[in-house]
Amino acid sequence: MLDWLIIGGGLHGTHLALVLVKRCGVAPEWLRILDPHETLLAYWERCTTATGMTHLRSTIVHHLALDPHDLWNFAQRRRAQLGQFLGPYRRPALGLFRDHCQALIAEHSLDRLHLRGRATGLTRTAQGWSVETDQGSLAVRRVLLALSVGEQPRWPDWAAQLHAAGGPMHHLYGCEELTVAPAAGQTVVVGGGISAAQVAVALARAAPGCVTLLMRHEIRVESFDSPPGWVGPKELRGFHAEPSVVRRRAMIAGARRPGSMPEDVARTLRRAEAVGMLRIQRGEVRRATFAADGAAELELPGLRLRAAKVLLATGFEQQRPGGAWLDQAIAEYELPLAPCGYPLVAPSLAWAPGLYVTGGLAELELGPVARNIVGARHAGERLRAVADA
Repeated sequence: MLDWLIIGGGLHGTHLALVLVKRCGVAPEWLRILDPHETLLAYWERCTTATGMTHLRSTIVHHLALDPHDLWNFAQRRRAQLGQFLGPYRRPALGLFRDHCQALIAEHSLDRLHLRGRATGLTRTAQGWSVETDQGSLAVRRVLLALSVGEQPRWPDWAAQLHAAGGPMHHLYGCEELTVAPAAGQTVVVGGGISAAQVAVALARAAPGCVTLLMRHEIRVESFDSPPGWVGPKELRGFHAEPSVVRRRAMIAGARRPGSMPEDVARTLRRAEAVGMLRIQRGEVRRATFAADGAAELELPGLRLRAAKVLLATGFEQQRPGGAWLDQAIAEYELPLAPCGYPLVAPSLAWAPGLYVTGGLAELELGPVARNIVGARHAGERLRAVADA
């Protein structure tokens, strides 16, 4: 029987495995990370490659290592150039961050903890839990759900209909192999946030003049997807003091900055438009049709766009991650939910005895940054007390 099973091998699952092994003394042979992808962080790496990003949006101290200064020390050992950290918050270059992640995985042998498979069921037992997977069942004392919304890309109705009809529609975070490749003709990127801007610029560099970025609003500049005060006690103190989960949900919604991008990304996007590399069009698609020659025709108020390829950078659906197997466990064991459908958890992040959550599933306890790297670090602090008990 395992002591811990982490379901999800992304940033949260990988960091929290490190926390449990190195800070909490959990023996590696009693801990496993269940994830369906070929390696830990594989899906995250595919998604970040797809955007064409150069630097993360997080700061230099938000990474997977236990020591907040570890990424900087890693860069120093590699004699990284100044361009590896960008802006006043010293946002790390994607390549440097990836190399640091892989170095941590190798140094602490986290890859040996990886069980490749997908959860399909969750059953309470006298000793803890039984987790059904597509590779068999696992008996475990404690389960940590490190699930993300990564497999829930948001498709607007018009786009879903056109995709179903065989139109040239793709989602940046779709399940197909992710690439940043221009189409033979005009490509329309749909979205107004950092990912849309990054992928539009990347495509325009490969095919200048053949990319249109379709945004519903003007460029919104924000350093992060939530104000920096939410990282620490400045904002979280009031959040944790709020007893109403309905008001906590409203606080989370009010703190988030969807459809925004940092100043450097906005500046690059404006420059690309100014020199004619790409076109920025404001508006919202009312209707889309599939032309006889295979192109997509997008109808906007007073405008029609024609595209050989439409690439959605519209983010993710916000419903609770997990799917049918988790829905069944919620119903069977009456796991408590807030009106928004997300878990009601203890400060320890326990949803039920031996069942813990992190990421989006923990946001009513950890706040607006719960899904981010800093949210994984906050979760690690909570779980240390659990593992030490």
